[in-house]
Amino acid sequence: MNLSYHHYSNKIVTYFMWAAICWAIFGMSAGLYAASEMVWPWLNLDTPWLTFGRIRVIHTNAIVFGFGGSMLIGTSFYIVQRVCSAKLFAPKLAWFVFAGWQVGLLLGMVTIAMGINTGLEYAEFEWPLDIAITIVWVAFAVVFFGTIVLRTEKQLYVGLWYYSAFIIVVAILHIINSLAIPVSLTKSYPIYNGAVGAVVQWWYGHNAVGFFLTGGFIGMLLYFLPKITGLPLWSYRLSILSFWAFVYTYIWAGPHHLHYSSVPDWIQSLGMAMSLILLLPSWGTMLNGLMSINGAWQRLHKDMPLTFIAYSLIFYGLATFEGPLLAIKTVNAIGHNTEWIISHVHSGALGWNAFISFGVLYYLIPKMAGRELYSLKMAKAHFSLAILGIILYIVPLWIAGITQGVRSLEFDQAGFSTYSFIDILNSVKVYYLIRFFGGVFFFSGVLLMAINFYLTYKCGKNNNV
Repeated sequence: MNLSYHHYSNKIVTYFMWAAICWAIFGMSAGLYAASEMVWPWLNLDTPWLTFGRIRVIHTNAIVFGFGGSMLIGTSFYIVQRVCSAKLFAPKLAWFVFAGWQVGLLLGMVTIAMGINTGLEYAEFEWPLDIAITIVWVAFAVVFFGTIVLRTEKQLYVGLWYYSAFIIVVAILHIINSLAIPVSLTKSYPIYNGAVGAVVQWWYGHNAVGFFLTGGFIGMLLYFLPKITGLPLWSYRLSILSFWAFVYTYIWAGPHHLHYSSVPDWIQSLGMAMSLILLLPSWGTMLNGLMSINGAWQRLHKDMPLTFIAYSLIFYGLATFEGPLLAIKTVNAIGHNTEWIISHVHSGALGWNAFISFGVLYYLIPKMAGRELYSLKMAKAHFSLAILGIILYIVPLWIAGITQGVRSLEFDQAGFSTYSFIDILNSVKVYYLIRFFGGVFFFSGVLLMAINFYLTYKCGKNNNV
């Protein structure tokens, strides 16, 4: 069964794309405000919900689950219909997923602002919202896998493998890590504690990065890159090999977050070893992506979807090299608890997740609108602001992090720290200021993109997509 473009459920995809853009603006605003508080602490205005501890958590949840989650769910609905040559299963349930995901996250932001927080990183929502999210996620899985069941294509494209792993593993992570004993409507206590609690938390935390921010986005890459270039994947076999290596390796890498802790040493070493092995499937995916652009390099900087995705692969390679490097115990001794980690996280989040999302949005929004992109110049300006913003963000924090790490490990002959905490903090303040301006540039580019898309719908020329 070959379906025409107009038989697919595209409206739900459009809504998810616009939700992702709104979350990006909201989440990056919160991130920018948190960065400004690192330079000008008085900006918290002695107001609880404006303090760094709450704004920063709102920022991470809005970006990871609001922006990233909306992109992943929306693109999964777009892709699964096309590679399966099937209509979306249970379209009304898909709308329930859209409404449930957005409302659930909004309530989560409100509760965090009110100080209602489990204290578990990337899993801060209290138990009623955790249950609601589980229900929405199951509905998402029913729509996605139901469409696969209805497929008329015999072979499952490898992009769907990554999306499937993302849906299944994130469900397992969320349910196991969220097990808690409620004591009121707004308070619960995790069933895990001590060293076991730490292992479970970082098994969840690292695999949330792995299967939410990496696996799902690789699925996005493997579909949209060939579509945009008009060329096949360089190696389909390598993409399948990378998938199985990725799935079997990533799940064990979390304990590298617990170096020099009370967790047994063999668990820490296992996390380090698996993190180093993880470099192979990660770079296999990056090289496969870069080689797949062969024959289309001349379109770089003219074709904005391709440009953003090509650069996202470079940042993916950088982040997935830096991750295993930081997992080595001797390197971790310097980098842990410093700005180097913040730099590493954002080279992945901005360079990999955001860039590939921008590329997909520049490809999808004109298609969904049935119009040409309003302004290529604005898109190019967005790219320039984004690159400048990333460089001003991650390079100063690399320097700041290494400075912090090295100075905190210096001791005098009596065994006391050579530098006090205040001395170290004062030595890196200038890098916080540069990081803030990096955020301003990156955020300005996102606003420009949103205006460009709005004008595309309102004023763009009709096309025949």
